[in-house]
Amino acid sequence: MAFDKNFLWGGATAANQCEGGFDKDGRGLANVDVCPIGEDRIKVISGKMKMFDFDDKHYYPAKLGIDMYNHYKEDIKLFGEMGFKVYRLSIAWSRIFPKGDEDRPNEEGLKFYEDVFKECLKYNIKPLVTITHFDCPIHLTKEYGSWKNRKIVKFYENLCHAIFNRYKGLVEYWITFNEINAILHAPFMVAGLYFEDGENVEQLKYQAIHHQFVASALATKIAHEVDPNNKVGCMFAAGTYYPYSSEPEDVFAAQQRGNMSYFFIDVQSRGKYPNYMLKKFERENINIIMEDGDLELIEKYTADFISFSYYRSRCASGDPSKYEKDQDSVSNIALDIKNPVLKQTEFGWTIDPLGLRVTLNDIYNRYQKPLFIVENGLGAYDKPDENGYVEDDYRIDYLRDHIKHMRDAVVLDGVELWGYTTWGPIDLVSAGSGEMSKRYGFIYVDRDDFGKGTLKRTKKKSFEWYKKVIASNGEDLD
Repeated sequence: MAFDKNFLWGGATAANQCEGGFDKDGRGLANVDVCPIGEDRIKVISGKMKMFDFDDKHYYPAKLGIDMYNHYKEDIKLFGEMGFKVYRLSIAWSRIFPKGDEDRPNEEGLKFYEDVFKECLKYNIKPLVTITHFDCPIHLTKEYGSWKNRKIVKFYENLCHAIFNRYKGLVEYWITFNEINAILHAPFMVAGLYFEDGENVEQLKYQAIHHQFVASALATKIAHEVDPNNKVGCMFAAGTYYPYSSEPEDVFAAQQRGNMSYFFIDVQSRGKYPNYMLKKFERENINIIMEDGDLELIEKYTADFISFSYYRSRCASGDPSKYEKDQDSVSNIALDIKNPVLKQTEFGWTIDPLGLRVTLNDIYNRYQKPLFIVENGLGAYDKPDENGYVEDDYRIDYLRDHIKHMRDAVVLDGVELWGYTTWGPIDLVSAGSGEMSKRYGFIYVDRDDFGKGTLKRTKKKSFEWYKKVIASNGEDLD
């Protein structure tokens, strides 16, 4: 058998992309609530356009999501029907602490997630909980500057105490920050960071990152103290960088670009700032303010496992003229190089199943810690029939090819892999573009980009296929 009998198959969502209920039961406003769909989205999520509240000129898809706040029992039942062993979901910080800086948590928010986790366990689904998945109470941004301010570490620590104690016995798998490296390109969406004119953006980004490193270590410490069974992971957006050519300059550029993502996990998994980043800080006059004990804390409380998202590999070149703006709105902030030998999705993302095996080997060889693939999937324009049914063979093909190479990484290469959760098992709002029409799910949700639709859930063809994959523990991929 390729996968261990305890291998965790499932799916992954984020609160801000599916829950809705932005104003229900005491929840406060969050950064992700005020990220609009449309041409201003990139400016907002990258921290270049100030938007701390709703206005009348934009539509804000996270306000409604797919209304999982009121549909979670129906949705989790469908996940249970597919045979999920694990469901990766996130907590909306502002449901637990509406402003973020309160002394006491919001009981209604705590109760909501308690009910969700119990619903998962009813179907023998283990919750894998991301503490903050692109989520920060907007009050913390307006009042403190979000993670630029050291005080946020304490507020995050309060959140951890509240949830680890409340959900002891219900949750044993945790992730501290979703795609922590994405802060470099989408700082407002990822961490609630907005930059005023004249601020030293790079200095403030890396200061905020240091605060998140400290917070992540504290979360690991608290989790283990509350319940020794807790396993706490770090998480980053992965995808190996290939040299665009065999030119040494391209090989070196690929190594350097890879380091900018691995830096985060070097700190969270190895417990030290790597020399290549210390040299970068020195060259660029970036001075991280640290408190006594920070480095000792980071070194002592490293991640128990490393989780990551994988959608595509990337290319790098030493020739700046090779770079062009990526066509996908998430990556539009950064420059990218298209790999000429790979096919692309409708949204311009390269399709590279073997790249998942390459990435698994790269990460495992670097850290020798258990891995968990917590996002992998195909965003596409699904076309339902009159009954809402989608014949999504293209999604099945994509996932089948990736799972085959994931299996090879485990069986042939010896990578220690705990589980695999597809993104998103049910259609939800795209983080990058804010669209509903960029669909990933095994379950179709009748809702359009601007909140219209019945919210009816309908199984796609891929639903039964993934059910079969899980039942066979990855043996039957036909």
